[in-house]
Amino acid sequence: MAWLIVLLFVLIIFRVPIAFGLSFVAFLGIMLVDPSLLINIPRRMFNGIDSFTLVAIPLFILAGELMTQGGISKRLVKFSQTLVGHLPGGLALVVVLASMFFSALTGTAIAAAAAIGGMMIPAMNKEGYDIRFSTSLVATSATIGPIIPPSIVLILYGVIASVSIGDLFVAGVLPGVLMGAGLMIYSYYVGKKKNYRSRAERASLKEVLIGAKDAVLALIMPFIIIGGIVSGIFTATESGVVAVLYALIIGKFVYKELELKALWRILLNTAKTTAIIIFLIGNAALFVWFLSYNSIPDQMINLMGGISDNPILLLLIINVILLIAGTFIDTISAVSIFAPLFLPLVLAAGIDPIHFGIILAVNLTIGMVTPPLGVCLFVTASIGKISVPSMFKYLIPQILILIAILTIITYLPELILFPVNLFNGS
Repeated sequence: MAWLIVLLFVLIIFRVPIAFGLSFVAFLGIMLVDPSLLINIPRRMFNGIDSFTLVAIPLFILAGELMTQGGISKRLVKFSQTLVGHLPGGLALVVVLASMFFSALTGTAIAAAAAIGGMMIPAMNKEGYDIRFSTSLVATSATIGPIIPPSIVLILYGVIASVSIGDLFVAGVLPGVLMGAGLMIYSYYVGKKKNYRSRAERASLKEVLIGAKDAVLALIMPFIIIGGIVSGIFTATESGVVAVLYALIIGKFVYKELELKALWRILLNTAKTTAIIIFLIGNAALFVWFLSYNSIPDQMINLMGGISDNPILLLLIINVILLIAGTFIDTISAVSIFAPLFLPLVLAAGIDPIHFGIILAVNLTIGMVTPPLGVCLFVTASIGKISVPSMFKYLIPQILILIAILTIITYLPELILFPVNLFNGS
């Protein structure tokens, strides 16, 4: 029955919506194996979404919407500019730094690309930055969103793999910082080469303190979320409630930029996005059950033979597959497909599931800036009013940097697991 996996990718190539492709393949497989099992379909789909942990997904989506509308993003940009605006490529460095800050609040790449891009692309254009560089950098910086916690991708993986979401959140911090550092080094190089500068002098200590005071309420939120989870004060799901309440209070009563009339639109956008994700998860649960029922992961382990005994080679093959898949499958869908497929393989090879979860997330977020799908590219291209292919001159080096970071993360698991073990006291 492993040929049904091939059929799924054929359907994806022909642009069948992935949720329907998953359910169709499972339905066809059940019909061929034992039609009496069709009665299990509704129950398996419901069981897939009947998880308290998944409540965190709409909560963090809502928190991100509230933060975007509540004036938090522009304060993060302003504070970032006081820190690095005087350096060569200052505005480019601001883009990466602000994206890292914003990622730690929303956990979504598209939100970061839209919020940061809407402010920074016109500003960089005004300062004479090459629009191709600006748009590609905003897109690649946004990929840090699903890595630095909170992260919807890591929440979904945690549910599928039955691993601690708190541990995944802790493990995601350093890889996200490494991705940001790599892009900042490249931005500094381009800024020095092109003589891009946004301000002549370093910000004074007074300016930095004023910027920090204005942004501090936004900056402490990640520490509240991660600290609360790690200390056991609240669960990952409950942290979503904290994030929503915090964003609502700060945006409405402190910054006073969140208007009540905007709440309906925010709630509607959250509901639409959540419905799409939950429908996909339900169909993915059916697909996963079908795989397990027919022992397809075991067939894959047998098919790969000795490769599953060699972690280095196995991770190389998985990385190549995920990088290719990420170019035409959206991140949430890809996690739903590949996590249950590859998890038995990596566990058999002795690879830590937390480590693999970060590898999976980084791989698939790189796909968000890789054509032909590259959803973040289309967001920033529409803001900059240019075509996606015109970005390639600057985009390719940035993708190579992210792949280099991915390689480091893949083969130095201590970078991922040391913070987790430290927080767990082991």
